[in-house]
Amino acid sequence: MKAAITLRSGDPEVIVIQDKPVPETKNGWVLIQIKAFGLNRSEMFTRQGHSPNVVFPRIQGIECVGTVEEDLSGTYAKGQKVAAIMGGMGRDFDGGYAEYSLVPVQIVFPFESNLPWSTLGAIPEMFQTVSGSLTQALDVQKGETLLIRGGTSSIGMLSCQLAKHLGLNVISTTRNEAKKKFLLENGADHVLIDNGTVSQELRALFPEGVNKVLELIGIKTLKDSLKCIKPKGIVCMTGILGGEWTLKEFTPMGDIPSLGRLTVYMGDAVNLRKDSLQDFIDAVEIGEITLNIDKVFSLDQIVDAHTYMESNQAKGKLVVEI
Repeated sequence: MKAAITLRSGDPEVIVIQDKPVPETKNGWVLIQIKAFGLNRSEMFTRQGHSPNVVFPRIQGIECVGTVEEDLSGTYAKGQKVAAIMGGMGRDFDGGYAEYSLVPVQIVFPFESNLPWSTLGAIPEMFQTVSGSLTQALDVQKGETLLIRGGTSSIGMLSCQLAKHLGLNVISTTRNEAKKKFLLENGADHVLIDNGTVSQELRALFPEGVNKVLELIGIKTLKDSLKCIKPKGIVCMTGILGGEWTLKEFTPMGDIPSLGRLTVYMGDAVNLRKDSLQDFIDAVEIGEITLNIDKVFSLDQIVDAHTYMESNQAKGKLVVEI
């Protein structure tokens, strides 16, 4: 098989296409013939050397879609369409940047769909992150108000759509005034220009604050996001678009407002129902949810894809189709 192998940490050029043997199947694992996979900024951070537990060389990729090639347990028949999500993919063991991948059966989600593989490839990690953040970490309820920090990211845009689908009032943020119309067209009720702080502007719209905040920028704006919630409101940090992992100065009894709640969502496929992916794909197929796919690359273009991702030009999900 052909595989995109990250030889060491560094610039996108450290990823090279090589021939490798197709993985041998083993009990408890499923061999998938990969049709497409989405790119994720966490993979960029890993390639840059910011994931200390990852040993190179490594086939990266924390998600994929394709068909079952072999499953010794008999759980899935050959040819069954499946997605694989997280669970150590591309970090603890080789992931989706290849024509085949061997993954634990626990992270495999079966589905049926007539959508093209390039569309399906955009779904697994976006679905897992958005659904987990909103319904599990934030426990959003119809009629609540949600602030999305990092609204123009693929996760931010999809979170807005799902939140509106669930009956919430949504405020999205962007650093770029030119992207305001883009966010409104995506379903946001209000858009705030984010220069690092939006709490004062938000309180002008909602004096009592908002019920929930989905923090996708990360620690650079986390303290300000905590200033946006009403009593018993929740801030969930899911993303690290700001590129920093550690908050050097944090005073819990000063930075977290009284009765406020702070949580994180780090993504784990075992937290999701197997049928929930099918429900999401069905909503995409009938047009209730629109995916924002910026570009589709081939496997041979993986260096160009990482370079483009690192340039921060993308206005949606990046997909590689095999």
